[in-house]
Order: sequence, then C-alpha cells, then structure tokens
Amino acid sequence: MAVVAGVFSVCMFVMYLCSITYNIFTITDGTPNSTVFTFRGYGGKFKYLTFLNFLLQTFYYGLCAVTAIVGSTGGPSRDPRKRSALQKFRDFLHNTLAFPVGTFVVVTFWAIYAVDRELVFPKALDQFIPPWLNHVMHTFILPILLLDKYLNYHHLPKRRNGILGLLLFGVIYLIWILWIAYHANVWVYPILKVLETHQRVIFLSFLLMLFVSLYLLGEGLTRFLWRKELGANLAARNTKSSKSNKKKSR
Repeated sequence: MAVVAGVFSVCMFVMYLCSITYNIFTITDGTPNSTVFTFRGYGGKFKYLTFLNFLLQTFYYGLCAVTAIVGSTGGPSRDPRKRSALQKFRDFLHNTLAFPVGTFVVVTFWAIYAVDRELVFPKALDQFIPPWLNHVMHTFILPILLLDKYLNYHHLPKRRNGILGLLLFGVIYLIWILWIAYHANVWVYPILKVLETHQRVIFLSFLLMLFVSLYLLGEGLTRFLWRKELGANLAARNTKSSKSNKKKSR
C-alpha cells in the first residue's frame, strides 16, 4: 500500500504541476502582455479561489511525494509522537486546507454552474480555458482527494485547531475579494454582484459554514476509511496500558 500511495502522490504532483504550468504560461485573457498577475484585471488569477486551490493542491501533492520518497509516513498504528515534522505538516495541511478547500471548490462550482453558469464561469471564459483544464481545476480534484484519503492515513489534528485554521483561510480570502470589489469596483464572482448587501452577508456566512461542514466530513471519512486500523490501534494501546497498570500494582 505504501508503494502504491507513493506512486500515486508522485503522479498527482506531476499532473498538477504540468497543468498549473500550462495555466500560468498559456492561459491569457487575450489582451497584450497578459500575465498571471494581470489576467482579467486587478489581482490577476490570484483573485480566484479556483487558482489558489490549484496552487494549494500542487504544493500538497508535492509534499506528499516528498514524504513518501523519504519514508516519513505511517498508518494509525504508528506512534503519533514518532511522526516526522514533514508528516505532521502534510497531515495538518490535508485536514485543514487541501480536503475542505478542494471539495468546496468542486461542490460550489458545479452547484452554481447547474443553476446559471454565468454566475460562476461565464461562457466568455471558454475561449481562454480548454475543457480539460476546467475539469482538472473543478472536477478531478475531489475524486483524487478521496483516493488520497483511502491510500494515505492522515493523523487528525485537534478539531478546534483544524477548524480555526480553515476559517482563518476563508476569512482572509473574503477580505481579499471584498478589497478587490472596493478598490477596483470588480466582483470576482458575478453571483456576488447580483446579490443585495444583506443577501451577500447571508450567502458568505453560509459558505463559511459549508467550509466547516466539509472539514467535519473529511474528518469523518478518515475515521470511516481507517476504522479497522484505528480500532486495532486503540485495542493495542488499551492492552498495553492494562499490562502497565498491573505491573505497577505489583
């Protein structure tokens, strides 16, 4: 399983790296001297959560690949105190950002797209972004993350720390797009433009709650997929603790 997981991580990193390189250097808005920093105005591609998530997933799978290559990984049976700093960072990044943000992008994109694509991915973008890249950014992310959860065990951080880390990311991104709306008079997502102020507040609050829900979903999936190993590990620790207590009582 470790070899398969390692090969999977390397392949996903290469796929994401090639895709994002194509995105950065090939996808333009048709204007002269268009770059990743100027794409469709102020903020460039960095104003889109899809692109930020693209960077996040590329970095994450690169980290997974390195972790697998140096052998710094392990399942639930491994003593958490013996995990390397690299594995701890990988697991925290997966639970706090990679899974919930990646899932959020897929779910919200296709949900809004099904209602009215002009609200999230205007047809005008079809001339810039080929279908295969659109699916890499908005579709393939979720099944890849689910397969990653199945192949790699990610030690869960304290729920409070994980949720706070995710919400911090969400709030920072909201401040960023609101600043763009104020400074450049541009709403990154057309759906925010058509909503009234109170509707925006409700909508954005709902999205933050969705962030938290997806974090809890990821946590639950990890516990479900690795329930046998976690159960065996807990039983082993209880047995060891029981033996230790008996020795002390003597």
